[in-house]
Amino acid sequence: MPRYTVHVRGEWLAVPCLSSTNTIQWLGKEAVRRYMKNKPDNGGFSSVEEVKFYIRRCKGLGLLDLDDTVGDALEDNEFVEVVIEGDIMSPDFIPSQPEGVHLYSKYREPEQYISLDGNSLTTEDLVNLGKGLYKIKLTPEAEAKVKQSREVIERIVKEQTVVYGITTGFGKFARTVIPNSKLRELQVNLVRSHSAGVGKPLTPERSRMLLALRINVLAKGYSGISLETLEQVIEAFNASCLPYIPEKGTVGASGDLAPLSHLALGLIGEGKMWSPKSGWADAKYVLEAHGLKPITLKPKEGLALINGTQMITSLGCEAVERAGAIARQADIIAALTLEVLKGTTRAFDTDIHAVRPHRGQAEVAFRFRSLLDSDHHPSEIAESHRFCDRVQDAYTMRCCPQREGTGFHACRYLSYKMYFPCACLNFPLKMVFAEREETISGGNFHGEYPAKALDYLAIGVHELAAISERRIERLCNPSLSELPAFLVTEGGLNSGFMIAHCTAAALVSENKALCHPSSVDSLSTSAATEDHVSMGGWAARKALRVIEHVEQVLAIELLAACQGIEFLRPLRTTTPLEKVYDLVRSVVRPWMKDRFMAPDIEAAHRLLVEQKASVWEVAKPYIEKYRREHIPESRPISPTAFSLKMNADISHDHRHQDEL
Repeated sequence: MPRYTVHVRGEWLAVPCLSSTNTIQWLGKEAVRRYMKNKPDNGGFSSVEEVKFYIRRCKGLGLLDLDDTVGDALEDNEFVEVVIEGDIMSPDFIPSQPEGVHLYSKYREPEQYISLDGNSLTTEDLVNLGKGLYKIKLTPEAEAKVKQSREVIERIVKEQTVVYGITTGFGKFARTVIPNSKLRELQVNLVRSHSAGVGKPLTPERSRMLLALRINVLAKGYSGISLETLEQVIEAFNASCLPYIPEKGTVGASGDLAPLSHLALGLIGEGKMWSPKSGWADAKYVLEAHGLKPITLKPKEGLALINGTQMITSLGCEAVERAGAIARQADIIAALTLEVLKGTTRAFDTDIHAVRPHRGQAEVAFRFRSLLDSDHHPSEIAESHRFCDRVQDAYTMRCCPQREGTGFHACRYLSYKMYFPCACLNFPLKMVFAEREETISGGNFHGEYPAKALDYLAIGVHELAAISERRIERLCNPSLSELPAFLVTEGGLNSGFMIAHCTAAALVSENKALCHPSSVDSLSTSAATEDHVSMGGWAARKALRVIEHVEQVLAIELLAACQGIEFLRPLRTTTPLEKVYDLVRSVVRPWMKDRFMAPDIEAAHRLLVEQKASVWEVAKPYIEKYRREHIPESRPISPTAFSLKMNADISHDHRHQDEL
């Protein structure tokens, strides 16, 4: 017998259907009848017949024809919503689809698995798990470790030993001993009371990353969680059942308690949960729709689920990947702008950058040479001003390696720092050492390391936007560019890129405030038990916001540089930069007269963030070919220079470091 989960005015109702020939209108009326039955005042209605409504799917919000049969229109156990005519939607209403969920419109359940052992997960792996490209399974070694640590917990409970968080209260209540009969209730109460976050829910991608990283930490075998419970968590991940996790509420010490508690709350069947199949619904219904049961917490398991810095680290890993991608593409965009402004490539000479022991500076200069070297890629634009009387360029072009190299270095440093929290750290407060058969309270949950690193990332990556905005100014200013004002014909009638530059300036200014380090702040919490915290959650969220602004500013510069090319035609630039121009023109046409600009900026932004059709993917073959042909340029680093290199430059085993 098919059954449907129906949302009516904030209530979720399970409605069985005896016949697949019943209509959608019947389903709506039956849901309203059950809703009225549960309300003392019948929900304000005198009869079902007077209620006028329409019905839509929770997934995709598509309207359903009331005359269609449920068998034709719906899948078994599908989630639908009855919208009563005349109701005004509250501004606080949780939509059926969270922000960014359009990315999941093409969601397909993955077939491949990543095996987690708690030690080898990389930032690249984590981001791919967030995208829903893989399912998760444990290695046999991880399963053995989990079983061994759980045996220690079972012994503690059996012997009624007083151990923090297992047989005692938490924080200020650490000296309150809890009787064995209430140890399960203790864990549930912990999860419920700590689910106190606020703000928008994390997007599905970020929720998946958070859940995957928590599974990875539990797989280490130091938390005391049972294998049975951990397997239930993995089943929820593999079904893409994602709890409602507010983005705000963590201070980043004693772990990301509020976000992880919301994560655990959904897994025990309480609160809200989202899946591609259901949209938002009560967690118990979402789990049931996927054939899963809510987790029943055993002693210590609530603490095991919520104690760690997975919010900071998962968002930090996304920040590292996105920052690395935009840092690479910033060099390409700057090279295109330099061509349009008829700059010189002399400032990128190999010997100049070999003098300083900064790998990021040298790499950026190399990329400029690989894109602009006239011996490899003749440029008619460069030839047109070869004998001009200009001596040197402004800093925004001449000092790109020195300025943008800091962004490269910040990304590389962060890839190193975030790799270890992702693969090796993030241990719980109460660690279980099975080989010693004891538990020890420590502070490895503290988020100071990733918080400091993410603050540095925001500062380093911000420079990419700061210098980009100055180049946009030069492109738009006719006294500096020798191009039409604001890159448009019939100036006055048309405003061209005038306000696009203002947008870039606004984003850069906002970034300046966001770059203030959050990790320099601390507020004592938990009655002075947790008296110095990292504020790493805010460090991660604002780093992502800074990176998004950087992407948008560079998207505007990319459009402006391509528009500048229009005024230099029929002259052509180098082959790789012409390929970049062609890519942009495949989604944005030239600016002949004023039009709605925001869609163009968004289209260019997508070219910077999409992996398969990005600016980097177009230019990368030319950069790598140039690298292969100029191996002698990769000179040995002197001992003095090597000693000055930060530990980000130390070779370490994670496969994407060369991409940075």
